[in-house]
Amino acid sequence: QVQLVESGGGLVQPGGSLRLSCAASGFTLDTYAIGWFRQAPGKEREGVSCLSTSAPITLYADSVKGRFTISGDNAKNTVYLQMNSLKPEDTAVYYCAAVPHALYCSGAPDDYDYWGQGTQVTVSS
Repeated sequence: QVQLVESGGGLVQPGGSLRLSCAASGFTLDTYAIGWFRQAPGKEREGVSCLSTSAPITLYADSVKGRFTISGDNAKNTVYLQMNSLKPEDTAVYYCAAVPHALYCSGAPDDYDYWGQGTQVTVSS
């Protein structure tokens, strides 16, 4: 049974950092692509970053390039999203998602089959 559990969200001041974790079970990272998405109130879910450890490939939305870094630890079966220089507009619920494709990743929510429950990130002074 595929399961994804996010953690690491919280309240941070503008300019601060957070590291989100996505712990996966029921599959191994080297056979799936993992994406991070976010959804702010009243807005559609948007792709933030994605990773395929087998390809390997990483992709980032323009809005987070240079500030966010995605990485995977195959031994821990966990994907991380390091978020630096956070801005108020980064405030959202962040979700990780998985799809059984090892050779590419996508920023489109509809391309993913499995989702975590989400973790809230609030950037505010």
